[in-house]
Amino acid sequence: MKLIELLATIRPTRIIGDTDIEITGIAIDSRRVENGYLFLAMRGTQTDGHAYIPAAIERGALAIVCEEAPQTLPAHVACIVVPDSEAATGKVATLYYGDPTARLKLVGVTGTNGKTTVATLLYKMFRYFGYRVGLISTVCNYIDDRPLPTEHTTPDPITLNRLLGEMADNGCQYAFMEVSSHAIHQQRISGLRFAGGIFTNLTQDHLDYHQTMANYLKAKKTFFDDLPKSAFSLTNLDDKNGLVMTQNTRSHIATYSLRGLSDFKGRILESHFEGMLLDFNNREVAVNFIGRFNAYNLLAVFGAAVLLGRGEEEVLVAISTLHPVAGRFDAIRSPQGFTAIVDYAHTPDALTNVLSAIHGVLEGKGKVITVVGAGGNRDKSKRPLMAREAVRASDRLIITSDNPRFEEPQDIINDMLAGLSREEMQKTISIADRREAIRTACLMAQPGDVILVAGKGHEDYQEVRGVKHHFDDKEEIHKIFFANT
Repeated sequence: MKLIELLATIRPTRIIGDTDIEITGIAIDSRRVENGYLFLAMRGTQTDGHAYIPAAIERGALAIVCEEAPQTLPAHVACIVVPDSEAATGKVATLYYGDPTARLKLVGVTGTNGKTTVATLLYKMFRYFGYRVGLISTVCNYIDDRPLPTEHTTPDPITLNRLLGEMADNGCQYAFMEVSSHAIHQQRISGLRFAGGIFTNLTQDHLDYHQTMANYLKAKKTFFDDLPKSAFSLTNLDDKNGLVMTQNTRSHIATYSLRGLSDFKGRILESHFEGMLLDFNNREVAVNFIGRFNAYNLLAVFGAAVLLGRGEEEVLVAISTLHPVAGRFDAIRSPQGFTAIVDYAHTPDALTNVLSAIHGVLEGKGKVITVVGAGGNRDKSKRPLMAREAVRASDRLIITSDNPRFEEPQDIINDMLAGLSREEMQKTISIADRREAIRTACLMAQPGDVILVAGKGHEDYQEVRGVKHHFDDKEEIHKIFFANT
């Protein structure tokens, strides 16, 4: 593609050199630059891409998009100066990969909890309807039935557009993606056209990045502010920020709720460890999911599918066939008569939701033992809050290691313990070795009890000092439960 064509949707403040040149690829990482590439220099949170302009040119870049032109530039290299290279990167990537969101319907899901479940269930539902569908999520990316590994909830703009381009080229008519607050703030979704957006909820998370809840909320809200008039915004009316999200959007607003009047109204009629009986818009549906938080997730899926043109009856039939996402309220029954539940809950609110769901089924007939840790090099302020929420809804609490990353596991555990009173400490122990913590919980459990192993869910590794070691909560539980069978 000609460089001049790639500049069609951005507004350069200065152009140096010839723009009538052929560009053979685009990159934001200088190590991935090849001959004929356009290098986009972004100011990242860890490094500034401008520092790597010489390296990109050395590797064969013929053009540079940046906010500050280098003092010296080879005569054969064009330089495009823009006010905001983050915003420009998404728009350039969209053009380079053939404007993929003009060729399929893209729906984004944002919020603190539930993004993975809602996006994945919509992906599964629309495949059930017979469509070719794409998925971009924390757990795995899919181009119809072909899985692709994932490193971030929302990829960088170039990876994202390349992936969406592949989906469109392979005949996908829909794509569902998680939209993280980092991605919105860093404009990774700049240039994409969304057919709809879904808001799940907003609770404390990522304050290591956003600093304040107000900034975190603003990042989420920006997504809905930018939706076009042709799109829909489906928002959770029961979250105090649900209507805040949509107050400035141009899109069509629809609401869902388990409490009051809304476009998509739900009720929980029955709940047990095998599933729930729900009422959605005065129609009953039996589902393979547990807990109030999952009722919200399914209601969001129901509303989005209807807003995308499917009939309510056929959507409910599809919902009845769905199963939980890996690592989300994943229940394993032991031969000894107690149950272990593996869940990705890694925020105070998510822990509260999962423990509330467990108590809703137990109805006081068994004890709850919770095993939980907190990730290293992430929002430290939520650590004592997580411990507090866990201990209040558990009969016994074991605080352990999660992904310590570059922190000492015991330091993270101490931060969590700091949130507990002397009385709460009486029913709490700490075991830094996660494997041993899970084993201890299993030794404590009696028939009828429930063990919640929270924080890692689908992850099959533990990250220590920059190295990922194989570790799977569900796998560890299976080894303990069925060691002698």
